[in-house]
Amino acid sequence: MALAAALVGGGLIGAPAATAKPAPAPAPGAADAVFSRAATYPVFQNSGLGPDAEAVAEISAATPDGRTVVYTDAANGLVGFLDITDPSAPVGRGVLDVGGEPTSVAIRGGQLLVLVDDSDGEFDAPSGRLVVVDLATRAVQRTIALGGQPDSVTLTRDGSLAAIVIENQRDEEVTVDGVEGGLPQTPPGTLVLVDLTGPVAQWAPAVVDLVPALTAIGAYGATDPEPEYVAFGPDGRLALTLQENNAVALVDVDRSALAASRVTAFSAGTSTVQGVDVVEDGTIDPTGSTGELPREPDSIAWVGEGLVATANEGDLFGGTRGWTVFSTEPGSVGDVVYDSGNSLEQLAVELGLYPESRSENKGVEPEGLTFGTYDGVPYAFVGSERGNFVAVYDMTDPTEPAYVQTLPTTNGPEGLLPIPSRGLFVVSSETDVPEDDVRATVGVYSTAPGPVFPTIASVEQDGTPIAWGALSGLSADPKAPGLLYAVSDSYYSPAEIQTIDTTTTPATVVDALEVTDTAPYDLDLEGIAARRAGGWWVVSEGDGEERPNELLRLDRSGAVVERVALPAEIAAGVAANGLEGVAIDAGPGRETVWVALQVPVTGDPSGVTRFGRYDTVKGTWTWVGYRLEPTPAGAREFVSELVAVDADTLAVVERDNRPGVFAEVKRVYTVELAGVTPVPTGAPLPIAPKTLAVDLLPLLQAGNGWVQEKVEGLTVGGDGRVYAVTDNDGVEDATGETVFLRLGAARDVFPGTGKPGGKR
Repeated sequence: MALAAALVGGGLIGAPAATAKPAPAPAPGAADAVFSRAATYPVFQNSGLGPDAEAVAEISAATPDGRTVVYTDAANGLVGFLDITDPSAPVGRGVLDVGGEPTSVAIRGGQLLVLVDDSDGEFDAPSGRLVVVDLATRAVQRTIALGGQPDSVTLTRDGSLAAIVIENQRDEEVTVDGVEGGLPQTPPGTLVLVDLTGPVAQWAPAVVDLVPALTAIGAYGATDPEPEYVAFGPDGRLALTLQENNAVALVDVDRSALAASRVTAFSAGTSTVQGVDVVEDGTIDPTGSTGELPREPDSIAWVGEGLVATANEGDLFGGTRGWTVFSTEPGSVGDVVYDSGNSLEQLAVELGLYPESRSENKGVEPEGLTFGTYDGVPYAFVGSERGNFVAVYDMTDPTEPAYVQTLPTTNGPEGLLPIPSRGLFVVSSETDVPEDDVRATVGVYSTAPGPVFPTIASVEQDGTPIAWGALSGLSADPKAPGLLYAVSDSYYSPAEIQTIDTTTTPATVVDALEVTDTAPYDLDLEGIAARRAGGWWVVSEGDGEERPNELLRLDRSGAVVERVALPAEIAAGVAANGLEGVAIDAGPGRETVWVALQVPVTGDPSGVTRFGRYDTVKGTWTWVGYRLEPTPAGAREFVSELVAVDADTLAVVERDNRPGVFAEVKRVYTVELAGVTPVPTGAPLPIAPKTLAVDLLPLLQAGNGWVQEKVEGLTVGGDGRVYAVTDNDGVEDATGETVFLRLGAARDVFPGTGKPGGKR
């Protein structure tokens, strides 16, 4: 009860929860897309530190001609320079060492302004500086002490005034009034204004006190302002967010006496968000409620006359998983004129980008928000730090934003940078984990025609988008030419079979069927093949501990009705990285099932992986060998899908385990079985010859994003066309994007073959 009392008394829960207009339902279609992804540049390539070193891109700015992007790399004390003269082929132009942790950048004509945090973890003695750099020579013109830890900088349109927020971050391990990381903690944050009209040598910071304005509205931790982002409005007025205080401050700048500028503030208020997932249990269930929470806004932008928008990331107590437009007009200051409600969360579910592992925290975690006008149309851009996307809205009527499209990003989109003069939009993504091949990038998006996201999305069912992700196998529907089936792997529980409609653009997940089982372990479904008699054969990959590798038969309801174990000699040599694909050779007289092992069986002297042929009548296993391609340096090679093309031909997806610029092998091979006799377990393996059918790497690169590691689904649809899909790993240690590929007619992809079950 002490915490609740503190919240009410501190103006959080006690602030009125404004009635918000319902958010427009986002549509997954791409017909009205404005922006297309032009390039994704991993910044480690520009750092000079090598591919194994951490290098990040957090906040960025563009030169006046829009041809160079400058970004902060706080991990290494650098600012990087990227030439985007050709938006489709960015070129790294090196870095400048500014020391400390650069937190933000702005460009004023030929000058680069860099904020640098020198606090080095000293919460009670924060320090920082403004570094002024000549852009042409990259020489430091001056360094100005700021008296605290700087976090964000913005300039007036004419570049005559800089506004810098000094956050002076709280120590999250200090307990205040029973709240871990609570407020107040000294020293408080401030706002610094710098007049840039004179020579650099005369620039002097003026400190604007934010405490009285926060105290006046009874904000939580009012004596300890925690400003995050700041933005100048068209009329020169400032708006800044104070995240932990759950407030927005407005500053009428006094150009004759900057420190005396007038500051007012309003509470960002609270909201209850319905229709979201709030439990981390491996199941996406967007039917829960957050309860009443403070918005705790992060980024801020002016989106119309007298209107500001905030991204409500949350921190200490809240975060409402969306964004809000507030009035700043006299008589209605702080009124909510629009709130996105659950629409960002549901959009993420539709697009397979929902980060289920964050359900009990802040969900998609909207952090970045910016505004730009392109060809006369105003747009708001809202970034999801955990869902790895930017949602774009038409702000022609800023009280009723109209969803336009979603831009996929790499992990942790932080800096959002409109460059309308060149029809470009730039995203700096900060998450960089070299050991997991998760790399920070600068993404460039263009208003010029190009690849459009998404290639697959879901439809609503009973008013809620169908949850999907981690697609790890594909199968045709034998009776419906336009439909496919997919399975989800062990990232989600329980396992499901998704139905995909390929007659739409993008392809759409139109149904999901839970797989039911009596086993005490969760299934890890990695392959699926639909039976003409109804139901499916699926394979479940083992985990090396409790869950075995199994071939399973499901009935039409999705229930497991038959379990087939691998022969003991094979089972002993595979644990994880076991069963990965399944196909049905529906020849005359009997149903024969083929399965694929990802990698060679441990201890097998042949050194090749194998495909197993299971006779459903005799209950026996026989085998043929498959030789993987030579493994690229620093990678592993896998089989990840198996498809019956005709009675004598299998198609195989073979891939390495590297994404992005490291990817080398993403291929489809055909395997000729004519003349190859499968042998019993333990006999020397005959090697089935293979032929390259499709190199998928250029197709994955054509999207201009971070190449997805796991191509795990492949099938020949009942319409005679070939489809492939990637596994997004549940948006964890991966960008989360799912790529659905349409490879063309089977007669062209697999020339010389016939329909499954018979030759031409």
